Amino acid sequence: MCDAGGYRALQARSAGLLKGRPWAAAATEEAGYEYGSTKYLLLCGLGGMLSCGVTHTAVVPLDLVKCRMQVDPGKYRGILSGFGVTVRDDGLRGLARGWAPTFLGYSLQGLFKFGLYEVFKIRYAQLLGQEKAYEWRTSLYLAASASAEFFADVTLAPMEAVKVRIQTQRGYARTLRAAAPRMYGEEGLWAIYKGVAPLWMRQIPYTMMKFACFERTVEALYKYVVPKPQSQCTKAQQLAVTFVAGYIAGVFCAVVSHPADSVVSVLNKEKGSTAFAVLHKLGFGGVWKGLFARIIMIGTLTALQWFIYDSVKVYFKLPRPPVPQAPESLKKRK
Repeated sequence: MCDAGGYRALQARSAGLLKGRPWAAAATEEAGYEYGSTKYLLLCGLGGMLSCGVTHTAVVPLDLVKCRMQVDPGKYRGILSGFGVTVRDDGLRGLARGWAPTFLGYSLQGLFKFGLYEVFKIRYAQLLGQEKAYEWRTSLYLAASASAEFFADVTLAPMEAVKVRIQTQRGYARTLRAAAPRMYGEEGLWAIYKGVAPLWMRQIPYTMMKFACFERTVEALYKYVVPKPQSQCTKAQQLAVTFVAGYIAGVFCAVVSHPADSVVSVLNKEKGSTAFAVLHKLGFGGVWKGLFARIIMIGTLTALQWFIYDSVKVYFKLPRPPVPQAPESLKKRK
């Protein structure tokens, strides 16, 4: 399974921090790299790059329709009709518009999101200590993922701005090569970074839900649903649990991040606009336009991201500790 937090970070490492940790052998028996090592963290970043870059690019057509529903709800009234209008206006090739900035932006974001998540959860777990890291593991997941996403969004913001401008402003530009220089020439750096604050508003709650909900859902599935212990499950069965937990987490992610996503879409379309002005313009009902499309997109996307990320860990034989259990010292004390 994907490593489920800083508590397991303390128990999974094969040197130093592993001293006295009961899961050391289980975590490192088949490991090709030491938990928490530089190579381990870089490979986690590679897994994040592949999972985010590939999946976001794969759902570009749905993302395009979703963005257009947000910025022009009068013309794009629903998912199916939105696809029909897009094909009629731009042809089938129009559904792929914005794929290049999507691939580049989300690949960079995935590198920092997953890589730094591993870094922060190890560090925060060290600060808390073994018992508190277990007792406060949900808070640990939330803090580590929020910290990682803060930096990841700085790398995503330029390409996200270009992508939205290509997808939603007709006649502006069709490619990354045409859009990026024009945006910079007309509006300067503000054009590509004005959306970073609302991007934080969208992505940080999304990522906190993505990681914390996933980790706790995995625990629940092995405890209440899977009929045998995780240690007796094959890698294929564990990856299946990963996919199911990822989809469940994705549904919650879509709901908590959708209002900010609507603001980002409109903000990056309109020159000189601000987040507060867009929010006032959209109103309460407007920020929820396109929610169903986003649930389908984010649910599938999140499940596939976790599946790809965990598959990379399997391929490189990275440490994959079991779901967390109370340390012996805590059990005895209670």
